[in-house]
Amino acid sequence: MPIILVTNDDGIHSPGLIALARAMRELGDVYIVAPDRERSAVSHSLTLHRPLKVEKLSEDVFSIDGTPTDCVILAISKLLPDRPALVASGINRGGNLGGDISYSGTVSGAIEGTILGIPSFAISLVTGDEPQPIHLESASAFATRIGRSILEKSLPPDTLLNINVPNADKSKILGIRFTRQGKIVYNNAIQEIHDPRGKVHYWLGGSQLYVEREKDTDVQAVSDSYISITPIHLDLTNYDALNLLRANFHL
Repeated sequence: MPIILVTNDDGIHSPGLIALARAMRELGDVYIVAPDRERSAVSHSLTLHRPLKVEKLSEDVFSIDGTPTDCVILAISKLLPDRPALVASGINRGGNLGGDISYSGTVSGAIEGTILGIPSFAISLVTGDEPQPIHLESASAFATRIGRSILEKSLPPDTLLNINVPNADKSKILGIRFTRQGKIVYNNAIQEIHDPRGKVHYWLGGSQLYVEREKDTDVQAVSDSYISITPIHLDLTNYDALNLLRANFHL
């Protein structure tokens, strides 16, 4: 059976990680290699300033005191018995929509898999801030479907899938939409706080100021109760701008 690597940025004990691993076991031999704690919003960072500690929790589960990117690199180069056929990252608690893609450690786990030439996808459950039931079963059921399809058909070169699933019962999800990255603008509020000794610290946060409402975006698809699948390409070049620069800038 194919080897499947499962990782995330919510940490080794995340219910979403456990649900994704269970779903992937229908498709192959699953190995979990994930951060030892939550590493949300670390993007594609690597740990270069210190050695990494790996803890083997069971025969096929490893915890690393590093980032999701660290986990994928170490898994593929050192920990797994053979090269995986698929990298699955998630299930993230909270959406990775629009510009969140740039910050997401979950998406970056799939990016690293793609860089290393392995078909990869990231999957997130779009939960809100308010207390509500968490429908991990909806995301895990779809993870099995998309994982099977990728194993059978692969993906285009240098391309990963960023998947966002509405936090709803499967019966209330209307279908699938193939989407482009939307746009969410945050106010990037910074709170100034003081520790017990009076030293000033800063807490980054913020709320949504603007959400792009166009029918072909990931944001709108989830809002309309559809699963969003956005192909993400490793090449970040803006080719229209490149042609414009070549034609108009003579430096």
